[in-house]
Amino acid sequence: MSGEELRSVEQTVETTLGQLRAIDAAPAPRAEPAPLTLEDLYRTHRMRLVRLAILLVDEPTTAEDVVQEAFTGLHRHWSGLRDETAALGYLRTAVVNGSRSVLRRRRTARGYVPPHNPNARSAESLAMLTAEHQAVVTALGRLPRRQREVLVLRYYGSLTEAEIAEATGVSKGTVKSTASRALDALQQVMAGR
Repeated sequence: MSGEELRSVEQTVETTLGQLRAIDAAPAPRAEPAPLTLEDLYRTHRMRLVRLAILLVDEPTTAEDVVQEAFTGLHRHWSGLRDETAALGYLRTAVVNGSRSVLRRRRTARGYVPPHNPNARSAESLAMLTAEHQAVVTALGRLPRRQREVLVLRYYGSLTEAEIAEATGVSKGTVKSTASRALDALQQVMAGR
């Protein structure tokens, strides 16, 4: 894939997931200090984490369960938290790991099931997207788990490579190479190869 084609695919993914982020109307992170209580974190970040989990597991009820488990785990360890500003990073990592566990359990329980069902997104959110954007969301569902995670965290979650590396448990270099391979694979899926 040429550099120009890669940039085109990257632009399309960024636009689509950015539009989903706008449709979701998640409030932009504020410059004020991080929430001081678990309740504040829950109220401020729960829906954004649910949307992140939906993009990873593609079932709203399962995504809500994953996020609830992440908050439950944070609650269990709240008193031992060394830095309250690290709580959001902990939650993101817990959501990614919880989503991975859900996908592993699905695969085990059902034999072989593709890790992502592209038709499970809500009709309302897909109706708001153009046909091209719907094709991108569908193509994302056909990518391998790690590639999908990296693109979703990068373009929907607006995370840096370092934050993605922390959330997924891989090195920053792996994030970069995975993103490049994911964009190439996405372009091939969208081209019908």
